[in-house]
Amino acid sequence: MSAVPERRPKLLVVGGCGGLVGRALLAEFRSDHDLVALHRHAGGAAATPGLREVAADASELEDWRPYLAGIDTVVNVAWYRQAPRRRFVRLADGLVRLVRDAERSGVRRFVQLSVPAAPEALERELPYLAEKRRVDRALEASSLAFAILRPTMLFGPRDRLLTVMLRTIRRYHRFPMFGDGEYHLSPIAVADLAAVVRREGARGARSIVPVGGPTRWRYRDLTDLLFRVAGRSPRYVHLGPSASVRLARLLETLGSSLLYAYEVEWLLSDLLGLAPYAGLDRPLARVEPFLEREARAFGHVRAPAPGAG
Repeated sequence: MSAVPERRPKLLVVGGCGGLVGRALLAEFRSDHDLVALHRHAGGAAATPGLREVAADASELEDWRPYLAGIDTVVNVAWYRQAPRRRFVRLADGLVRLVRDAERSGVRRFVQLSVPAAPEALERELPYLAEKRRVDRALEASSLAFAILRPTMLFGPRDRLLTVMLRTIRRYHRFPMFGDGEYHLSPIAVADLAAVVRREGARGARSIVPVGGPTRWRYRDLTDLLFRVAGRSPRYVHLGPSASVRLARLLETLGSSLLYAYEVEWLLSDLLGLAPYAGLDRPLARVEPFLEREARAFGHVRAPAPGAG
């Protein structure tokens, strides 16, 4: 008599597997999980073994239970970087319904990708944050085993932050310096974040977890590093805090998605230099080798000198 194959755990990724975080989750879990990716534009990770994609809009689903049948773990990555208030409200409403139906369906674990603390005014008035926190609170009020992860700046292939900054420096040979540059960031590799999702989800500890990378960089040291790996001497356009926010707001008005005003305010608040996550069985990836690889892809690189502080 042949042995019955052991059932693989099933993981639902809300927000799809085609984006930066979704691709990392797919790489982390596909070897030992069956994955279902739900996204309104399914198809970003087509023809991937072990992955089933479902086209659905998280903001419109009234009943999630058909999508939760047999699901062991839900990982939510769905959110907007910028949108009208009504879109944030509708998406948060849909995700709160997801939490409710996950309880009813016997889902064992729920991992919510959230964000670090921000200045009080932004937490209170910015839909991006206020509605995100509403979903976080729904999880805290539920009976689910949950992990609310709050990672700082993410880096990885095709990211929209460090790689874009490096390309900008290479193209224009200068970069804006917001304020005095004395605030901090703790970049973490998106592959490490995916490993954190696995570990914290498995723990089922009903916890809120800050997730920082291995080095707490002073911002001006990190941008100096970007110049060095681009093969350039640092050249800055210095802007005071108010002028920095005004510039970002002008870019928004002109239709740019490069930088948003709330992101500049958050950066200047010095709340993004989180302590390193200390739970993986391997060292966290440092940002320097990643930037060197990106710079080599541009065809020019100099070895960076240590600049963290």
